[in-house]
Amino acid sequence: MAPTNKAERKAVVDVAAWMFNVVTSVGVIIVNKALMATYGFSYGLHFATTTLMTAALRWFGFIQSSHLPLSELLKFILFANFSIVGMNVNLMWNSVGFYQIAKLSIIPVSCFLEVVMDKIRYSRDTKLSIAVVLLGVGVCTVTDLSVNTQGFIAAFIAVWSTSLQQYYVLHLQRRYNLSSFNLLGHTAPAQAGTLLLLGPFLDYWLTNKRVDAYNYNLVSLMFIILSCTIAVGTNLSQFICIGRFTAVSFQVLGHMKTILVLIMGFFFFGKEGLNLHVVLGMIIAVAGMFWYGNASSKPGGKERRSLSLPTSRQQKHASFSDSNEHGGNV
Repeated sequence: MAPTNKAERKAVVDVAAWMFNVVTSVGVIIVNKALMATYGFSYGLHFATTTLMTAALRWFGFIQSSHLPLSELLKFILFANFSIVGMNVNLMWNSVGFYQIAKLSIIPVSCFLEVVMDKIRYSRDTKLSIAVVLLGVGVCTVTDLSVNTQGFIAAFIAVWSTSLQQYYVLHLQRRYNLSSFNLLGHTAPAQAGTLLLLGPFLDYWLTNKRVDAYNYNLVSLMFIILSCTIAVGTNLSQFICIGRFTAVSFQVLGHMKTILVLIMGFFFFGKEGLNLHVVLGMIIAVAGMFWYGNASSKPGGKERRSLSLPTSRQQKHASFSDSNEHGGNV
């Protein structure tokens, strides 16, 4: 049965956007795991492929001409590249348990940015639901917590740069009236250029391996092409989802991908790590995600604070309407 009103159509598109992100994100993780573990290839070409995709879309007219100031673009690229490098170094220098703690920390940092930058106010239920999600994901993913000084610094940079990058996706889309395609058309070429320039040097510094010395073969090339193709969808769907929701919602619901990766890992690679506390953590996390979706969508669940007190009945009515509008953001 087709959607009959605007709210239902929005809900259908929201679910489709979210499923697009989940499928591509989980897919690229599975392909990359096989690529790195089996074929030893660890060099990223995702944004170069995304740039080719945006160029083709621009050629066919799907991306319209738009403006993004150079200062804003450079700021975004700085946050985005530090996020990519920081998360990889964070995983390399820290235990898997501390890496997961760092990823969970992105949620409270993103909340902090929304509260400070956008004057967002969260209801008690919304705050509690976020805490439940953090607890559940922590229970099923966090094991050892060994960390050293350089690992802590890498995690700190990764968490803040990732939070800022995701906050800026929504900020730039709203401020400059950019669609997800247009914003990706501005950012992907700049990211591809900087990462292709600096990436080989960083990879050699971190792994002692050179991309030009890799022993390419037909199967590994097929996996590389598959990884890059899926990553185009991952990059695009991230911009679509953050544009339709918020950075906090993207992170909270994004941990559904963590749960799915765990389940698929147990299904494809054996049930060695599957035990009662992992299953319990998954159940808690999923329950928290449903609670968050319900709590944040209610009036007052997540709204922008009024900067001044209303002085007339008309201002009071405007303030109430504004609160309801922002309360609908998930």
